[in-house]
Amino acid sequence: MPPELVRQLDATARARHVSRTAILETALASYLSPDGADRLEAAVSRRLDRITRQLDRLAWHLDLSNETLALFIRFWLTTNAPLPDTAMKAAQAMGKERWSRFVESLNKRMESGPRLRQEIGLDVDPRENG
Repeated sequence: MPPELVRQLDATARARHVSRTAILETALASYLSPDGADRLEAAVSRRLDRITRQLDRLAWHLDLSNETLALFIRFWLTTNAPLPDTAMKAAQAMGKERWSRFVESLNKRMESGPRLRQEIGLDVDPRENG
């Protein structure tokens, strides 16, 4: 065996208070075990399932954001008439001020909440927080 591997084996044996032979026997049995591949496949499958659920939640949030924005734009365009040229400058100045307040408010909400997902009540298994 390579010297570094022997050092790791010795350190592990001392730390766990077992013989090097016991570690080697256990490692060899695990490596040669016919169910070793099945355990690995099951672990990978569980992880992939969890990632799939996380991606599904992300897709739901993205759809929610897109639909919310589209609904707001449609509502705004249908309820606000165009301004006459004489009122345009004042409206633009007010729009800049309102935009600044909106960005400031959004920043505060993103930093400290509450978040929209907390207000909507999506049915998610609490064990799936990962």
